[in-house]
Amino acid sequence: EHCIAALRCVYRHAVADGLLSESQDPARRVVMPRRLPSTRRGLGERPVAELNRVAASTGNDPALDTLLLRLHTETACRRGGALALRVADLDPQQCLVLLREKNDTVRWQPVSPTLMRHLREHADQRGAHASGDGRVLRYHSGAALTHRRYDHLWHRLGRHVSWVATQQVSTHWLRYTTLTWVERHFGYAVARAYAGHTDHAGQDGATATYVRAGLPEIATALTALTGEDHPLAPPG
Repeated sequence: EHCIAALRCVYRHAVADGLLSESQDPARRVVMPRRLPSTRRGLGERPVAELNRVAASTGNDPALDTLLLRLHTETACRRGGALALRVADLDPQQCLVLLREKNDTVRWQPVSPTLMRHLREHADQRGAHASGDGRVLRYHSGAALTHRRYDHLWHRLGRHVSWVATQQVSTHWLRYTTLTWVERHFGYAVARAYAGHTDHAGQDGATATYVRAGLPEIATALTALTGEDHPLAPPG
């Protein structure tokens, strides 16, 4: 499926650049494969606890791996959002992080005071302030984190926890888990805002205006999820 999509993109650009006519485009004769339903599901409290336990007791950098798991569980961010996080994106006073994710979306996301403290300590200990890019997540060497760390993490978790390897669990499962929990307890509007989903013109209808949730609602959901008070969550 990915191969066909990539080839379609190549030929589409070839047509746009005048190297091929539309009638010469071979991609037009290839039927797009049917996308199968995702097997991803929300994880329960015990499986999530097991992932954190194994991450904290194995590998060459358990502090980094447990920080990654907590960051993705609390914020439901994508890998790109975590890797792009910079020191300047941390607001410790209001416990917010600025997430930059796919399709050039940018949003402030509440985090717990505990996570904020660990993010700042991690940045301080690994020289994020002195680096040119200011990215928060770093290896022991001080080099900025890459996607390879995620591959290494889930491969290791799969060696210790059989269902991780069997079901091909990945970071996106944590996003799915958190957003499912938020939707069940706080409704569609809050889950949509928590996920950072944006409105697309003409696709969401006029009623989308009235079901938007803001930072106080997201902070309230986070408070229930983590059991920690948040500065932006209304009292009670």
